[in-house]
Amino acid sequence: MASSTSTSIQRLLFPPSKPQRRQFGPLSAATRTPITTPTPKTESPAPVDSSRLETRVEQTENGYWVLKEKYRTGINPQEKVKLEKEPMSLFMEGGIHELAAMPMEEIDKTKLSKDDVDVRLKWLGLFHRRKHHYGRFMMRLKLPNGVTTSEQTRYLAGVIAAYGDQGCADVTTRQNWQIRGVTLPDVPAIIEGLKAVGLTSLQSGMDNVRNPVGNPLAGIDPHEIVDTRPYTNILSSFITGNFKGNPTITNLPRKWNVCVIGSHDLYEHPHINDLAYMPAIKNGKFGFNLLVGGFFSPKRCEEAIPLDAWVPGDDVIPVCKAILEAYRDLGNRGHRQKTRMMWLIDELGIEAFRSEVVKRMPGGELERAAEEDLIDKKWERRDYLGVHPQKQPGLSFVGLHIPVGRVQASDMVELARLADQYGSGELRLTVEQNIIIPNVENSKVEELLKEALLEKFSPEPSLLMKSLVACTGNQFCGQAIIETKARALKVTEEVERLVSVPKTVRMHWTGCPNTCGQVQVADIGFMGCMTRDSEGKVCEGADVFVGGRIGSDSHLGEVYKKAVPCKDLVPLVADVLVEKFGAVRRNTEEEDE
Repeated sequence: MASSTSTSIQRLLFPPSKPQRRQFGPLSAATRTPITTPTPKTESPAPVDSSRLETRVEQTENGYWVLKEKYRTGINPQEKVKLEKEPMSLFMEGGIHELAAMPMEEIDKTKLSKDDVDVRLKWLGLFHRRKHHYGRFMMRLKLPNGVTTSEQTRYLAGVIAAYGDQGCADVTTRQNWQIRGVTLPDVPAIIEGLKAVGLTSLQSGMDNVRNPVGNPLAGIDPHEIVDTRPYTNILSSFITGNFKGNPTITNLPRKWNVCVIGSHDLYEHPHINDLAYMPAIKNGKFGFNLLVGGFFSPKRCEEAIPLDAWVPGDDVIPVCKAILEAYRDLGNRGHRQKTRMMWLIDELGIEAFRSEVVKRMPGGELERAAEEDLIDKKWERRDYLGVHPQKQPGLSFVGLHIPVGRVQASDMVELARLADQYGSGELRLTVEQNIIIPNVENSKVEELLKEALLEKFSPEPSLLMKSLVACTGNQFCGQAIIETKARALKVTEEVERLVSVPKTVRMHWTGCPNTCGQVQVADIGFMGCMTRDSEGKVCEGADVFVGGRIGSDSHLGEVYKKAVPCKDLVPLVADVLVEKFGAVRRNTEEEDE
């Protein structure tokens, strides 16, 4: 059995069809119990000194934004790199072509070009894997709402296939594609190829706005509140300047996440985003209440809080722009772990921060929040894996489990074929690293379920596997302390031999405190660390978190036990499942004897 398991884990890890017309979905007719938007704290904070509200950046003649001279003391190293050379010039002024023509050995000879490769290329979505794979890059895309076409999927498959064993792709926790193995000389051609199929990697790394997340069932969900695709699409277009670059918001103090909520299930995880649009009616008009400031970092994790603001659906972009500009203009740029937007909100107070947003709104106006969101607080989150009816008669969507999000080129080619043959040429990515095939005619469902690929990407995985999430880990990421993907699968499989669970238990793995695997929102989370085993030997380990919740009663998990050697995790997880999640121990051969 062990040999079989090892083999299966290794196998897992190791252009256009017309997109559907995207329209706003009607409000759900399902019975709802509206919830009252939490009221911000009313304590009166100390008045903010007017000098603190002075804009710290200025626009240059060529349109870029830079720190003013008087604010350049005490800044972190990343800010210095941005001052030495504008990162967006690599794209907007064609600098990538010159850089791509240079051998890596030549690039490493000067600090400026070395910083280009290790830092500034992240503005183009390129992350250099210097520590483990010198000269190889991960490329992160922009994929609003996680919607991708068969043509796009085949193009990406072709890119990674060219890199042999070095090439693979991942579904990320922001409904996105990341492709691996890319070499610098190929980048200009890849960027052009992405553009040809309607994709971009622009502004997807470092101090930029990340992929806009929406309801993976947008437009096909019988119970959706609103179709999020038009909103996430327009957000992505604004963020990237319609693929041409938007230097107005490319010099933020730190990364920034945004999502639009479209269903009662809160698949989008609003409470961990810097800005979340929560659907709400005010004065008979549809719009959104706003949550702000949610984030994870090695030193601090916070859930988003109400801005006490409502915008009509037509004002999604103006308020996003105003919030980003307030953050850009006033955010701290010193200690890197204290530069996320919530730190600024804490410093100013929510009302003062709101006032700064209002100043940057067209007309200087921003309505107070609607009293009620349209989210049903008692809603039981639905499982999208498997076969489910769509709002369109005669059609179903089929959710496939992608173990820890890893796919190979051949998998992507097959996924594209299935999308064309059985659906509408479209695939939906989810924040749990899974994939949905929408618009499958009911008469074709049975045939689809017999496809060979679905033995690997099952629509009916086990209760512990179906919500398993894992970051890249140290197989590819230089910051990760431990290996995550293969280990997450192996530990889960071994735990399943010890216990059976009555319901889904969400387990997340992250290789380091940056928590890309979002362990704080998991039922059980594992954060990589180095520790010592029972014999005193240094080994890979994990801090174990328990108790994270998602949905209307969201709650961040807390540390259950620190520095557990990875080889000791299986019995500990089994115990936690029995003690806290109603698991039942299986009879082992030894017990039978």
